[in-house]
Amino acid sequence: MSARQRRVSLRGWGGVAAMAVACALTAVFALLLPLTRSAVTGDGSTGVGGARLATGIQARADDCTEPERSLPASGSDSGPAVSAIKQRGYLVVGVDQNSYHWGYRDPNSAKKSSELEGFDIDLAHEIARKILGSADAIRFRAIPTNQRIPAIQHGDVDMVVRTMTISCERLKDVAFSTAYFQTGQQVLAPKDSSITGYDQSLAGKRICTAAGSTAFERLDDDRKLRKLAAGADISTTVPNQLDCLVRLQLGEVDAVVTDSALAAGQAAQDPTVELKGEPFTKEFYGVAMKRGADDLVSRVNRVLEDYRKDGGWQTSYDKWLKDGLGAADGPPAPKYK
Repeated sequence: MSARQRRVSLRGWGGVAAMAVACALTAVFALLLPLTRSAVTGDGSTGVGGARLATGIQARADDCTEPERSLPASGSDSGPAVSAIKQRGYLVVGVDQNSYHWGYRDPNSAKKSSELEGFDIDLAHEIARKILGSADAIRFRAIPTNQRIPAIQHGDVDMVVRTMTISCERLKDVAFSTAYFQTGQQVLAPKDSSITGYDQSLAGKRICTAAGSTAFERLDDDRKLRKLAAGADISTTVPNQLDCLVRLQLGEVDAVVTDSALAAGQAAQDPTVELKGEPFTKEFYGVAMKRGADDLVSRVNRVLEDYRKDGGWQTSYDKWLKDGLGAADGPPAPKYK
């Protein structure tokens, strides 16, 4: 039996049959959590809130050198974006529902099948608790990787909490909170593969990334600059990272490139794959919001400051990520402008 054939008959939750079930659940819950596109009004209001937003801009992306720097934290609830959310009575958050231990639905959980859980989900609940007084005053919208920015721009969500890397390019389209997690791009491949990391061992290999991800942007840039291993094929892109793992299991690609934190989650799901080499970038996750919603950005930054200090971040990390990523030094320190 070839290595490719062995990968088709995998064991455990990460196997193809279980993945098919997970993908079916994703389709079902996408119907339960529709991404209702609202019209973008000329006054800059959010589609979900309807109130006029502040007009300040977080950063000039053209002058960007440290994209993780954000607006100063504030505990004020009087700004237009925060006031609109409070008047509505609930927070609308774009999330993932198939990233293991970040935002997902555990098919083996005794909880309600529609309940999302994970590190990002904990953070979203904390933001709702601090702004609205209840962790349950929240509505989740499941969105694919390449729809995170459009969902914010069209007012479908108040914010996205979905392993979203802060970058200078993205600051042209959305605003970000301070960083709440540090990660880096890494290679995921079968244990019996000759691939050793982000190096010449990728020559002639088929690599999968999520469309609209920083992983694809890095590979595409390196290909144009001829820094990518010769013959490496990066044409396979998918809506969500989990789809890359399925492609790998089916033998349709030879490797996956994604954030090391997400790669660790995929390796935990499937014992036949592993992370190869070391992370080859340094990146930070942030909460993404609409440009101009400065009061909301500052309010979320206050929530993150408290979340770091009161142990909430560490408690969530230990619950969801410690087994796969090891002990953490704590969350990244906030950087402000």
